[in-house]
Amino acid sequence: HGMIAAFGQWGLPVNPLTRRCETIEELAAFYVEMGEKRSSLGYDIDGVVYKVDRLDLRERLGFVSRSPRWAIAHKFPAEQATTVLRAIEIQVGRTGSLTPVAKLEPVTVGGVVVSNATLHNEDEIARKDIRIGDTVVVQRAGDVIPQVVSVVLDKRPAHTKRFHMPVTCPVCGSHAVREADEEEGESGVVRRCTGGLICPAQAKERVKHFVSRLAFDIEGRGEEKIELFFDEGLIRTPADIFTLAGRDEKSNSPLATRKGFGKKSVEKLFSAIDARRQIGLERFLFALGIRHIGETTAKDLAKAYGTYEAFHAAVDSAVAGGKGSEAYTEIDNIEGIGETVVDALIDFFSEPHNSGAVEALLQHVTPLPYERPPAVASPVTGKTVVFTGTLERLSRSEAKAQAERLGAKVAGSESKKTDYVIAGADAGSKLTKAQELGVTVLTEDEWIALTS
Repeated sequence: HGMIAAFGQWGLPVNPLTRRCETIEELAAFYVEMGEKRSSLGYDIDGVVYKVDRLDLRERLGFVSRSPRWAIAHKFPAEQATTVLRAIEIQVGRTGSLTPVAKLEPVTVGGVVVSNATLHNEDEIARKDIRIGDTVVVQRAGDVIPQVVSVVLDKRPAHTKRFHMPVTCPVCGSHAVREADEEEGESGVVRRCTGGLICPAQAKERVKHFVSRLAFDIEGRGEEKIELFFDEGLIRTPADIFTLAGRDEKSNSPLATRKGFGKKSVEKLFSAIDARRQIGLERFLFALGIRHIGETTAKDLAKAYGTYEAFHAAVDSAVAGGKGSEAYTEIDNIEGIGETVVDALIDFFSEPHNSGAVEALLQHVTPLPYERPPAVASPVTGKTVVFTGTLERLSRSEAKAQAERLGAKVAGSESKKTDYVIAGADAGSKLTKAQELGVTVLTEDEWIALTS
Protein backbone atom coordinates (compact mmCIF):
# COMPACT_ATOMS: atom_id res chain seq x y z
CA HIS A 1 0.00 0.00 0.00
CA GLY A 2 2.88 2.31 0.87
CA MET A 3 4.42 1.51 -2.51
CA ILE A 4 1.25 2.59 -4.36
CA ALA A 5 1.23 5.83 -2.35
CA ALA A 6 4.87 6.42 -3.35
CA PHE A 7 4.02 5.80 -7.03
CA GLY A 8 1.32 8.49 -6.69
CA GLN A 9 3.79 10.97 -5.18
CA TRP A 10 6.17 10.33 -8.10
CA GLY A 11 3.43 11.36 -10.52
CA LEU A 12 2.36 7.90 -11.76
CA PRO A 13 -1.42 7.43 -12.16
CA VAL A 14 -2.80 5.34 -9.27
CA ASN A 15 -6.41 4.48 -8.45
CA PRO A 16 -7.60 6.71 -5.59
CA LEU A 17 -10.21 4.07 -4.62
CA THR A 18 -7.52 1.61 -3.45
CA ARG A 19 -7.96 0.95 0.27
CA ARG A 20 -6.14 -1.02 2.97
CA CYS A 21 -8.54 -3.25 4.95
CA GLU A 22 -7.79 -5.04 8.23
CA THR A 23 -10.75 -7.44 8.52
CA ILE A 24 -13.02 -9.57 6.33
CA GLU A 25 -15.94 -7.30 7.35
CA GLU A 26 -14.04 -4.28 5.96
CA LEU A 27 -13.41 -6.16 2.69
CA ALA A 28 -17.12 -7.02 2.38
CA ALA A 29 -18.12 -3.40 3.07
CA PHE A 30 -15.64 -2.17 0.42
CA TYR A 31 -17.13 -4.65 -2.10
CA VAL A 32 -20.68 -3.36 -1.46
CA GLU A 33 -19.50 0.27 -1.67
CA MET A 34 -17.75 -0.34 -5.02
CA GLY A 35 -20.88 -2.11 -6.33
CA GLU A 36 -22.87 1.04 -5.57
CA LYS A 37 -20.26 3.33 -7.16
CA ARG A 38 -19.83 1.06 -10.22
CA SER A 39 -22.30 2.82 -12.54
CA SER A 40 -20.87 6.29 -11.80
CA LEU A 41 -17.21 5.38 -12.48
CA GLY A 42 -15.58 6.64 -15.69
CA TYR A 43 -14.54 3.08 -16.62
CA ASP A 44 -15.97 -0.46 -16.49
CA ILE A 45 -15.16 -2.78 -13.59
CA ASP A 46 -16.42 -6.34 -13.01
CA GLY A 47 -15.40 -6.70 -9.36
CA VAL A 48 -12.69 -5.90 -6.83
CA VAL A 49 -9.36 -7.62 -6.10
CA TYR A 50 -8.10 -8.36 -2.59
CA LYS A 51 -4.31 -8.56 -2.22
CA VAL A 52 -2.03 -9.45 0.67
CA ASP A 53 -0.34 -6.20 1.76
CA ARG A 54 3.13 -7.61 2.51
CA LEU A 55 5.70 -8.28 -0.18
CA ASP A 56 7.57 -10.91 1.87
CA LEU A 57 4.34 -12.91 2.34
CA ARG A 58 3.55 -12.58 -1.37
CA GLU A 59 6.97 -14.03 -2.11
CA ARG A 60 6.22 -17.01 0.17
CA LEU A 61 2.72 -17.59 -1.20
CA GLY A 62 3.96 -17.59 -4.80
CA PHE A 63 1.97 -18.42 -7.95
CA VAL A 64 -0.08 -21.29 -9.36
CA SER A 65 0.64 -21.30 -13.11
CA ARG A 66 -0.31 -17.70 -14.00
CA SER A 67 -2.42 -16.91 -10.90
CA PRO A 68 -0.95 -15.42 -7.74
CA ARG A 69 -1.87 -17.15 -4.47
CA TRP A 70 -1.71 -13.75 -2.75
CA ALA A 71 -4.58 -12.12 -4.66
CA ILE A 72 -8.22 -13.06 -5.24
CA ALA A 73 -10.96 -11.45 -7.34
CA HIS A 74 -14.44 -10.89 -5.93
CA LYS A 75 -16.73 -10.42 -8.97
CA PHE A 76 -20.04 -8.57 -9.09
CA PRO A 77 -23.15 -10.53 -10.12
CA ALA A 78 -23.36 -10.78 -13.91
CA GLU A 79 -25.79 -8.52 -15.79
CA GLN A 80 -28.68 -10.33 -17.49
CA ALA A 81 -31.01 -9.78 -20.45
CA THR A 82 -33.83 -11.73 -22.17
CA THR A 83 -33.91 -12.72 -25.85
CA VAL A 84 -35.06 -15.45 -28.27
CA LEU A 85 -32.93 -18.52 -29.06
CA ARG A 86 -33.10 -18.92 -32.87
CA ALA A 87 -30.94 -22.04 -33.34
CA ILE A 88 -28.41 -24.35 -31.66
CA GLU A 89 -25.19 -24.80 -33.60
CA ILE A 90 -22.58 -27.49 -32.85
CA GLN A 91 -18.94 -26.40 -32.86
CA VAL A 92 -16.07 -28.89 -32.96
CA GLY A 93 -12.93 -28.06 -30.95
CA ARG A 94 -9.34 -29.17 -31.50
CA THR A 95 -9.70 -32.23 -29.27
CA GLY A 96 -12.91 -33.20 -31.09
CA SER A 97 -15.27 -32.00 -28.35
CA LEU A 98 -18.74 -31.06 -29.65
CA THR A 99 -19.93 -27.84 -28.00
CA PRO A 100 -23.49 -26.57 -28.46
CA VAL A 101 -23.70 -22.81 -29.09
CA ALA A 102 -26.92 -20.76 -28.88
CA LYS A 103 -27.63 -18.46 -31.83
CA LEU A 104 -29.58 -15.59 -30.32
CA GLU A 105 -31.67 -12.66 -31.45
CA PRO A 106 -29.00 -9.94 -30.79
CA VAL A 107 -29.42 -8.32 -27.37
CA THR A 108 -27.37 -5.86 -25.30
CA VAL A 109 -25.96 -7.36 -22.09
CA GLY A 110 -23.79 -5.17 -19.87
CA GLY A 111 -23.13 -2.72 -22.72
CA VAL A 112 -22.15 -5.36 -25.32
CA VAL A 113 -24.33 -6.76 -28.12
CA VAL A 114 -24.54 -10.55 -27.76
CA SER A 115 -25.72 -12.88 -30.54
CA ASN A 116 -23.99 -16.15 -29.50
CA ALA A 117 -23.83 -17.84 -26.09
CA THR A 118 -22.33 -21.08 -24.82
CA LEU A 119 -24.68 -23.90 -23.79
CA HIS A 120 -21.78 -25.87 -22.22
CA ASN A 121 -22.85 -29.47 -22.99
CA GLU A 122 -25.85 -31.71 -23.67
CA ASP A 123 -26.47 -32.45 -19.96
CA GLU A 124 -26.75 -28.73 -19.27
CA ILE A 125 -29.28 -28.28 -22.12
CA ALA A 126 -31.33 -31.23 -20.82
CA ARG A 127 -31.19 -29.98 -17.22
CA LYS A 128 -32.44 -26.50 -18.19
CA ASP A 129 -34.69 -27.98 -20.95
CA ILE A 130 -33.51 -25.36 -23.46
CA ARG A 131 -35.35 -25.60 -26.80
CA ILE A 132 -35.04 -23.82 -30.14
CA GLY A 133 -37.58 -20.95 -30.23
CA ASP A 134 -37.49 -20.42 -26.44
CA THR A 135 -37.18 -17.03 -24.82
CA VAL A 136 -34.08 -17.28 -22.63
CA VAL A 137 -32.24 -15.30 -19.94
CA VAL A 138 -28.64 -14.56 -20.99
CA GLN A 139 -25.77 -13.25 -18.86
CA ARG A 140 -22.09 -12.48 -19.39
CA ALA A 141 -20.23 -14.65 -16.88
CA GLY A 142 -17.58 -12.51 -15.22
CA ASP A 143 -18.87 -9.87 -17.67
CA VAL A 144 -17.08 -11.70 -20.50
CA ILE A 145 -18.43 -15.02 -21.81
CA PRO A 146 -22.15 -14.95 -22.65
CA GLN A 147 -24.12 -17.94 -21.32
CA VAL A 148 -27.77 -19.02 -21.28
CA VAL A 149 -28.98 -19.05 -17.67
CA SER A 150 -32.60 -20.24 -17.93
CA VAL A 151 -35.75 -20.46 -20.05
CA VAL A 152 -38.79 -18.17 -19.64
CA LEU A 153 -41.31 -21.05 -19.76
CA ASP A 154 -44.50 -18.98 -20.05
CA LYS A 155 -43.15 -17.56 -23.34
CA ARG A 156 -42.42 -21.01 -24.85
CA PRO A 157 -44.07 -21.39 -28.31
CA ALA A 158 -46.31 -24.44 -28.93
CA HIS A 159 -44.84 -27.59 -30.55
CA THR A 160 -41.20 -27.04 -29.47
CA LYS A 161 -39.15 -30.24 -29.23
CA ARG A 162 -36.50 -31.26 -26.72
CA PHE A 163 -32.99 -30.81 -28.14
CA HIS A 164 -30.94 -33.93 -28.95
CA MET A 165 -27.20 -33.77 -29.53
CA PRO A 166 -26.06 -35.28 -32.86
CA VAL A 167 -24.36 -38.69 -32.64
CA THR A 168 -22.17 -37.93 -35.67
CA CYS A 169 -19.68 -35.08 -36.11
CA PRO A 170 -21.27 -32.21 -38.09
CA VAL A 171 -17.93 -31.54 -39.81
CA CYS A 172 -16.60 -34.95 -40.88
CA GLY A 173 -19.48 -37.37 -40.24
CA SER A 174 -17.45 -39.63 -37.90
CA HIS A 175 -19.18 -41.13 -34.85
CA ALA A 176 -19.38 -38.74 -31.91
CA VAL A 177 -19.28 -40.64 -28.61
CA ARG A 178 -19.60 -39.68 -24.97
CA GLU A 179 -16.64 -40.45 -22.79
CA ALA A 180 -15.96 -39.89 -19.12
CA ASP A 181 -13.56 -37.00 -18.77
CA GLU A 182 -12.11 -35.79 -15.48
CA GLU A 183 -11.26 -32.42 -17.06
CA GLU A 184 -14.93 -31.65 -17.68
CA GLY A 185 -15.54 -31.26 -13.95
CA GLU A 186 -18.90 -32.23 -12.50
CA SER A 187 -20.63 -33.20 -15.74
CA GLY A 188 -18.00 -35.92 -16.22
CA VAL A 189 -19.01 -36.41 -19.86
CA VAL A 190 -18.32 -34.77 -23.18
CA ARG A 191 -19.23 -35.89 -26.68
CA ARG A 192 -16.22 -36.20 -28.96
CA CYS A 193 -15.70 -36.81 -32.66
CA THR A 194 -13.67 -40.00 -33.12
CA GLY A 195 -12.24 -38.93 -36.51
CA GLY A 196 -9.25 -37.16 -34.95
CA LEU A 197 -7.02 -37.30 -38.01
CA ILE A 198 -9.56 -36.93 -40.77
CA CYS A 199 -11.71 -34.28 -39.12
CA PRO A 200 -11.00 -30.86 -40.71
CA ALA A 201 -12.43 -29.01 -37.69
CA GLN A 202 -9.92 -30.63 -35.36
CA ALA A 203 -7.05 -30.05 -37.77
CA LYS A 204 -8.01 -26.37 -38.16
CA GLU A 205 -8.36 -25.85 -34.40
CA ARG A 206 -5.00 -27.60 -33.81
CA VAL A 207 -3.29 -25.18 -36.21
CA LYS A 208 -4.99 -22.23 -34.47
CA HIS A 209 -3.75 -23.56 -31.11
CA PHE A 210 -0.25 -24.03 -32.57
CA VAL A 211 0.08 -20.34 -33.49
CA SER A 212 -1.64 -19.04 -30.33
CA ARG A 213 0.03 -16.69 -27.85
CA LEU A 214 1.30 -19.27 -25.34
CA ALA A 215 2.42 -21.67 -28.08
CA PHE A 216 4.35 -20.44 -31.13
CA ASP A 217 2.86 -16.93 -30.84
CA ILE A 218 3.16 -16.06 -34.56
CA GLU A 219 2.30 -12.40 -34.97
CA GLY A 220 0.12 -11.12 -37.77
CA ARG A 221 -1.53 -14.50 -38.29
CA GLY A 222 -5.03 -13.65 -36.99
CA GLU A 223 -7.51 -16.47 -36.61
CA GLU A 224 -9.35 -15.43 -39.77
CA LYS A 225 -6.09 -15.75 -41.77
CA ILE A 226 -5.62 -19.30 -40.46
CA GLU A 227 -9.26 -20.05 -41.41
CA LEU A 228 -8.61 -18.72 -44.92
CA PHE A 229 -5.24 -20.49 -45.39
CA PHE A 230 -6.75 -23.71 -44.07
CA ASP A 231 -9.88 -23.58 -46.23
CA GLU A 232 -7.75 -22.90 -49.32
CA GLY A 233 -5.47 -25.83 -48.49
CA LEU A 234 -2.40 -23.58 -48.00
CA ILE A 235 -1.92 -24.65 -44.36
CA ARG A 236 -3.23 -28.00 -43.10
CA THR A 237 -0.51 -29.02 -40.62
CA PRO A 238 1.91 -27.03 -38.42
CA ALA A 239 4.80 -27.87 -40.80
CA ASP A 240 2.88 -26.16 -43.66
CA ILE A 241 3.25 -22.83 -41.83
CA PHE A 242 7.03 -23.00 -42.29
CA THR A 243 6.91 -23.93 -46.00
CA LEU A 244 4.31 -21.27 -46.84
CA ALA A 245 6.84 -18.60 -47.93
CA GLY A 246 8.68 -21.01 -50.27
CA ARG A 247 5.42 -22.19 -51.84
CA ASP A 248 4.14 -18.63 -52.13
CA GLU A 249 7.23 -17.61 -54.17
CA LYS A 250 6.37 -20.21 -56.83
CA SER A 251 2.62 -19.55 -56.75
CA ASN A 252 0.71 -18.08 -59.72
CA SER A 253 -1.36 -16.07 -57.26
CA PRO A 254 1.04 -14.92 -54.48
CA LEU A 255 -0.49 -13.64 -51.23
CA ALA A 256 0.80 -10.08 -51.77
CA THR A 257 -1.40 -9.70 -54.89
CA ARG A 258 -4.57 -10.77 -53.13
CA LYS A 259 -7.34 -8.61 -51.73
CA GLY A 260 -6.77 -7.96 -48.03
CA PHE A 261 -3.02 -8.74 -48.19
CA GLY A 262 -0.51 -5.97 -48.85
CA LYS A 263 3.15 -6.61 -49.71
CA LYS A 264 4.09 -5.21 -46.29
CA SER A 265 1.68 -7.42 -44.31
CA VAL A 266 2.84 -10.58 -46.15
CA GLU A 267 6.51 -9.71 -45.46
CA LYS A 268 5.61 -9.15 -41.82
CA LEU A 269 3.85 -12.51 -41.63
CA PHE A 270 6.78 -14.38 -43.22
CA SER A 271 9.35 -12.74 -40.95
CA ALA A 272 7.16 -13.54 -37.89
CA ILE A 273 7.16 -17.19 -39.03
CA ASP A 274 10.95 -17.15 -39.57
CA ALA A 275 11.45 -15.75 -36.07
CA ARG A 276 9.89 -18.96 -34.69
CA ARG A 277 12.13 -21.48 -36.45
CA GLN A 278 13.84 -21.78 -33.07
CA ILE A 279 11.60 -22.02 -30.02
CA GLY A 280 11.79 -22.96 -26.33
CA LEU A 281 11.14 -26.64 -25.64
CA GLU A 282 8.21 -25.92 -23.29
CA ARG A 283 6.41 -23.82 -25.95
CA PHE A 284 7.10 -26.49 -28.58
CA LEU A 285 5.55 -29.24 -26.42
CA PHE A 286 2.52 -27.08 -25.53
CA ALA A 287 1.97 -26.15 -29.21
CA LEU A 288 1.63 -29.80 -30.27
CA GLY A 289 -1.85 -29.76 -28.71
CA ILE A 290 -1.48 -33.11 -26.93
CA ARG A 291 -4.50 -33.79 -24.75
CA HIS A 292 -3.98 -32.95 -21.03
CA ILE A 293 -0.69 -31.14 -21.76
CA GLY A 294 -1.29 -27.53 -20.89
CA GLU A 295 1.21 -24.76 -20.36
CA THR A 296 2.32 -25.88 -16.87
CA THR A 297 2.64 -29.59 -17.72
CA ALA A 298 4.65 -28.75 -20.87
CA LYS A 299 7.02 -26.75 -18.66
CA ASP A 300 7.32 -29.63 -16.14
CA LEU A 301 8.27 -32.02 -18.98
CA ALA A 302 10.73 -29.53 -20.50
CA LYS A 303 12.34 -28.95 -17.10
CA ALA A 304 12.64 -32.71 -16.46
CA TYR A 305 14.19 -33.61 -19.84
CA GLY A 306 16.04 -30.46 -20.88
CA THR A 307 16.14 -31.33 -24.61
CA TYR A 308 13.59 -32.57 -27.14
CA GLU A 309 15.85 -35.55 -27.92
CA ALA A 310 15.85 -36.70 -24.28
CA PHE A 311 12.06 -36.19 -24.03
CA HIS A 312 11.41 -38.09 -27.26
CA ALA A 313 13.68 -41.00 -26.26
CA ALA A 314 11.81 -41.31 -22.94
CA VAL A 315 8.38 -41.26 -24.63
CA ASP A 316 9.52 -43.75 -27.30
CA SER A 317 10.60 -46.16 -24.55
CA ALA A 318 7.25 -45.70 -22.78
CA VAL A 319 5.37 -46.33 -26.05
CA ALA A 320 7.37 -49.54 -26.56
CA GLY A 321 7.09 -50.68 -22.93
CA GLY A 322 3.49 -49.67 -22.27
CA LYS A 323 1.75 -49.12 -18.93
CA GLY A 324 3.70 -50.31 -15.91
CA SER A 325 7.05 -50.46 -17.74
CA GLU A 326 10.13 -48.83 -16.21
CA ALA A 327 10.05 -46.12 -18.91
CA TYR A 328 6.35 -45.41 -18.15
CA THR A 329 7.04 -45.18 -14.40
CA GLU A 330 9.99 -42.87 -14.99
CA ILE A 331 7.80 -40.27 -16.73
CA ASP A 332 5.04 -40.76 -14.12
CA ASN A 333 7.61 -40.04 -11.36
CA ILE A 334 8.28 -36.50 -12.61
CA GLU A 335 6.94 -33.97 -10.11
CA GLY A 336 3.61 -32.60 -11.43
CA ILE A 337 3.07 -35.46 -13.93
CA GLY A 338 0.52 -38.24 -13.42
CA GLU A 339 -0.73 -41.29 -15.31
CA THR A 340 -3.29 -39.24 -17.30
CA VAL A 341 -0.43 -37.28 -18.90
CA VAL A 342 1.74 -40.35 -19.55
CA ASP A 343 -1.25 -42.10 -21.20
CA ALA A 344 -1.93 -39.01 -23.33
CA LEU A 345 1.74 -38.90 -24.46
CA ILE A 346 1.66 -42.59 -25.39
CA ASP A 347 -1.66 -42.18 -27.25
CA PHE A 348 -0.29 -39.22 -29.19
CA PHE A 349 3.14 -40.56 -30.13
CA SER A 350 2.01 -44.11 -30.88
CA GLU A 351 -0.31 -42.75 -33.59
CA PRO A 352 1.84 -42.72 -36.81
CA HIS A 353 0.02 -39.68 -38.27
CA ASN A 354 0.89 -37.62 -35.19
CA SER A 355 4.55 -38.68 -34.95
CA GLY A 356 4.81 -38.11 -38.73
CA ALA A 357 3.45 -34.56 -38.34
CA VAL A 358 5.97 -33.87 -35.55
CA GLU A 359 8.86 -35.26 -37.65
CA ALA A 360 7.78 -33.03 -40.56
CA LEU A 361 7.70 -30.05 -38.21
CA LEU A 362 11.18 -30.82 -36.87
CA GLN A 363 12.55 -30.42 -40.43
CA HIS A 364 11.79 -26.69 -40.07
CA VAL A 365 11.81 -25.98 -36.33
CA THR A 366 14.51 -26.47 -33.69
CA PRO A 367 13.26 -26.80 -30.09
CA LEU A 368 15.85 -25.08 -27.88
CA PRO A 369 16.99 -26.79 -24.68
CA TYR A 370 15.06 -25.74 -21.57
CA GLU A 371 16.91 -22.93 -19.81
CA ARG A 372 17.22 -23.72 -16.14
CA PRO A 373 18.16 -20.80 -13.90
CA PRO A 374 21.85 -21.27 -12.96
CA ALA A 375 21.99 -23.50 -9.88
CA VAL A 376 24.09 -22.70 -6.85
CA ALA A 377 26.77 -25.37 -6.28
CA SER A 378 25.79 -27.25 -3.12
CA PRO A 379 26.03 -30.71 -1.51
CA VAL A 380 22.77 -31.66 -3.34
CA THR A 381 23.73 -30.49 -6.86
CA GLY A 382 22.75 -33.21 -9.34
CA LYS A 383 20.93 -35.27 -6.68
CA THR A 384 17.33 -36.49 -7.09
CA VAL A 385 15.12 -35.76 -4.08
CA VAL A 386 11.54 -36.65 -3.10
CA PHE A 387 9.53 -34.79 -0.42
CA THR A 388 6.87 -36.67 1.54
CA GLY A 389 4.67 -35.96 4.55
CA THR A 390 3.95 -32.56 6.10
CA LEU A 391 6.89 -30.15 6.36
CA GLU A 392 6.86 -27.87 9.41
CA ARG A 393 9.39 -25.15 8.63
CA LEU A 394 8.86 -24.76 4.87
CA SER A 395 5.84 -25.13 2.61
CA ARG A 396 6.16 -27.96 0.07
CA SER A 397 6.49 -25.46 -2.82
CA GLU A 398 9.21 -23.50 -0.95
CA ALA A 399 11.13 -26.72 -0.27
CA LYS A 400 10.91 -27.77 -3.94
CA ALA A 401 11.94 -24.32 -5.21
CA GLN A 402 14.88 -24.24 -2.77
CA ALA A 403 16.02 -27.74 -3.83
CA GLU A 404 15.91 -26.75 -7.53
CA ARG A 405 17.84 -23.54 -6.81
CA LEU A 406 20.56 -25.68 -5.24
CA GLY A 407 20.78 -27.81 -8.39
CA ALA A 408 18.77 -30.82 -7.15
CA LYS A 409 16.10 -32.54 -9.24
CA VAL A 410 12.72 -32.95 -7.50
CA ALA A 411 10.75 -36.12 -8.35
CA GLY A 412 7.15 -36.99 -7.48
CA SER A 413 7.92 -40.47 -6.16
CA GLU A 414 11.04 -42.44 -5.45
CA SER A 415 12.80 -44.99 -7.62
CA LYS A 416 16.23 -46.59 -7.50
CA LYS A 417 17.59 -43.31 -8.97
CA THR A 418 16.46 -41.31 -5.90
CA ASP A 419 19.28 -40.02 -3.66
CA TYR A 420 17.30 -38.56 -0.74
CA VAL A 421 13.75 -38.81 0.59
CA ILE A 422 12.91 -35.92 2.92
CA ALA A 423 10.21 -37.18 5.30
CA GLY A 424 8.01 -34.71 7.15
CA ALA A 425 5.40 -35.53 9.79
CA ASP A 426 2.94 -38.36 8.94
CA ALA A 427 5.04 -39.60 6.00
CA GLY A 428 3.29 -42.70 4.69
CA SER A 429 3.87 -45.26 1.92
CA LYS A 430 6.69 -43.26 0.26
CA LEU A 431 8.75 -43.59 3.43
CA THR A 432 8.17 -47.38 3.56
CA LYS A 433 9.09 -47.69 -0.12
CA ALA A 434 12.25 -45.60 0.41
CA GLN A 435 13.34 -47.90 3.22
CA GLU A 436 12.70 -50.96 0.99
CA LEU A 437 14.78 -49.40 -1.81
CA GLY A 438 17.54 -48.51 0.65
CA VAL A 439 17.28 -44.77 -0.20
CA THR A 440 18.73 -42.31 2.35
CA VAL A 441 15.89 -40.80 4.39
CA LEU A 442 16.38 -37.35 5.98
CA THR A 443 14.19 -35.47 8.44
CA GLU A 444 13.28 -31.89 7.57
CA ASP A 445 15.89 -30.60 10.04
CA GLU A 446 18.60 -32.82 8.54
CA TRP A 447 17.67 -31.60 5.04
CA ILE A 448 17.89 -27.94 6.18
CA ALA A 449 21.25 -28.63 7.83
CA LEU A 450 22.53 -30.29 4.61
CA THR A 451 21.39 -27.43 2.35
CA SER A 452 22.18 -24.39 4.47
